[in-house]
Amino acid sequence: MHIHLIDGTFELFRAYFSYPSRQVNGVEVGAVYGMMRNLASLITVDHASHLAVAFDHVIESFRNDLFSGYKTGEGLEPELYNQFSIAEEATEVMGLVTWPMVEFEADDALASAAAKFSLRHKVTICSPDKDLTQCVDKNVHCFDRIRNTLIDENTVISKFGVQPKSIPDLLGLVGDKADGIPGIPRWGMKSASAVLGKYTHLENIPLDHVKWDIDIRGKKGLCKKLKDNWDNALLYKQLATLRTDVPIKEEIEMLRWKGIDLDNMQTFCQKVLKYTPKAHHSFFGLKEGIR
Repeated sequence: MHIHLIDGTFELFRAYFSYPSRQVNGVEVGAVYGMMRNLASLITVDHASHLAVAFDHVIESFRNDLFSGYKTGEGLEPELYNQFSIAEEATEVMGLVTWPMVEFEADDALASAAAKFSLRHKVTICSPDKDLTQCVDKNVHCFDRIRNTLIDENTVISKFGVQPKSIPDLLGLVGDKADGIPGIPRWGMKSASAVLGKYTHLENIPLDHVKWDIDIRGKKGLCKKLKDNWDNALLYKQLATLRTDVPIKEEIEMLRWKGIDLDNMQTFCQKVLKYTPKAHHSFFGLKEGIR
């Protein structure tokens, strides 16, 4: 069985910046329309059979309680932010299992689902987000749908210089601007990947450069910065570590796509999107199924 776990937040952002504006009664819905078309292609073109979509229902989580500088929805265009709830309704109408996250983030739900289902099945996480590469293993891959690129263990090592399990440590050291994680001064991608390539995890790095069994330029200064910022480094790693304990109640069969409810889809599309397909028996190429 092959399961596709979809980063709905990313898909909505992607559609917002790649599809033209579409207003219905003064409400912007262009991103929702584009997202629905993109997700439908997973089913109609890529023939995905078992799917679930996770959204950041609110752009905050438990991480904001841990660190005040962590990302929020501040500065997000209202025309995009206001489409989140509509997007969740849209994926439900499409017959997709939908996880709107509040306390956790969408990435936490995807990581938890991957951990749950990959014990017996192949899992593809549809997202180019580097945070999610920490989930990659022999049964879990990420897929960048923009570049049509599969991200496996070798890809992660080639791109970041570390194993997937070291990604939270890497982001803790170098930071992640998109998530508001500042990182440790003087630590860059080259130095962090070299050190973690040897020690794997932050906690294994000696806080005395003399004990470093690695030839790297400026290790004395790097070690001092790490030692001086040790508590922050551990915090930043915690912020970058995805949770795998989000309660995912669905079992594998509940993720199987069974087709759309044509009446519900028609009502939603005509009322919310002012969209009626040319072919009366399908929407976005999705046909009615036995539910």
